[in-house]
Amino acid sequence: MGNASRYQVSSVLGASRAGDILEQISELKDSGTVLVAYHANDPGPGMAQNKDLTRFKLFTADIGLFITLAFKDKDFTENDIYSKLLSGKLQANLGYIYENVVAQTLATNGHELYYHTFLNEKSRHNYEVDFLIAEKNKISAIEVKSSGYKSHPSIDAFSAKFSSRIMREILLYTKDYQRDQSLDCLPIMWSLFI
Repeated sequence: MGNASRYQVSSVLGASRAGDILEQISELKDSGTVLVAYHANDPGPGMAQNKDLTRFKLFTADIGLFITLAFKDKDFTENDIYSKLLSGKLQANLGYIYENVVAQTLATNGHELYYHTFLNEKSRHNYEVDFLIAEKNKISAIEVKSSGYKSHPSIDAFSAKFSSRIMREILLYTKDYQRDQSLDCLPIMWSLFI
């Protein structure tokens, strides 16, 4: 996903200073209602030293609340939505939900949340790796897919660019475990063990 399609805080709070917005984000994080994934400008060990506080993704700290809000189109959410969601029969784009589930799980397991975007100079294509976590003296790159397909150009390009820094490459998706060269394709529920 390119940065152009990202929500821009300035489009809503145009008159606000960047410092005010960053302070509000910090307060939200401290309240325990949101999880913040910061952009790692130089992905590798010690990402906290080079995180970009002005580039971030927000996730809710409560996935149940997020689902209720995402599908709220009247005063109460019908149980049909939850039943279809749990059975895999809800016809909706679930990418943000799965990504939020993984963010909440990683944070609960004690990981700081980072992501990385970059431009491939040859193809002129923007790439984003959903999550980066520190492991020992390296990092693990994690891509989240809400469907069963295994297309993973972002993690492939990231791994080619930063191969010496990577411990594991992980694709979390809705199918069974599979190994695809150096990429571990894991059922999304296995994010509990990362």
